[in-house]
Amino acid sequence: MAIDKPEGMLTTSTRLPNRAAREAQRTAENILTDYLRKGQARSRLHAWPVHRLDRETSGVLLFAKSQEVAEGLRERWNAIAEKTYLARVEGRLEAAEGVFESYLRDDPRTCRVASTANPADGKFARTLWRRISEDRSSTLVEVKLETGRKNQIRVHFSEAGHPIVGDVKYGARPARRMMLHAFRLALNIAPAPLSLVAEPPEGLRPPA
Repeated sequence: MAIDKPEGMLTTSTRLPNRAAREAQRTAENILTDYLRKGQARSRLHAWPVHRLDRETSGVLLFAKSQEVAEGLRERWNAIAEKTYLARVEGRLEAAEGVFESYLRDDPRTCRVASTANPADGKFARTLWRRISEDRSSTLVEVKLETGRKNQIRVHFSEAGHPIVGDVKYGARPARRMMLHAFRLALNIAPAPLSLVAEPPEGLRPPA
């Protein structure tokens, strides 16, 4: 199952103290699980997230109807999935396209991710981007991920001096939302490749 996740919604439950609290949280996982069960309290059906999007990120999000299928897709994810995002970043980018590469480290004390100079302390991340359009204060870019690290796009653009518009956590000025959208998810799977698209919201639509 695939959905167009709205900005502001969690993919799955946060670390709440008990199962009842987690299942009551309005997450994409819980909403889809309720949909599958159709009000049948004894149903064991469940929506299993195959990957995640940050709460502030909108766009294509994939779920499986069994834990086995979800785990099988996760194991092959980097080999079979091509993820394309649209982002609006602060400032004007000098180059028309580029690549960010670094080792990312998640600091549980600050709940922030940052690049580290020591490869042993982080996980390799590679982000490809190209400029689509720009105005006086921001640039619309298409972003493709070759790895899927936590906050990868947000950290790479922030460290380049061009944080995602509205991404206050990584140094941007406040805005009505964080301007990051999972636009397309292509899966190279049998019997036929699959391409899923979530139309971008206002502010992230490429010019006609």
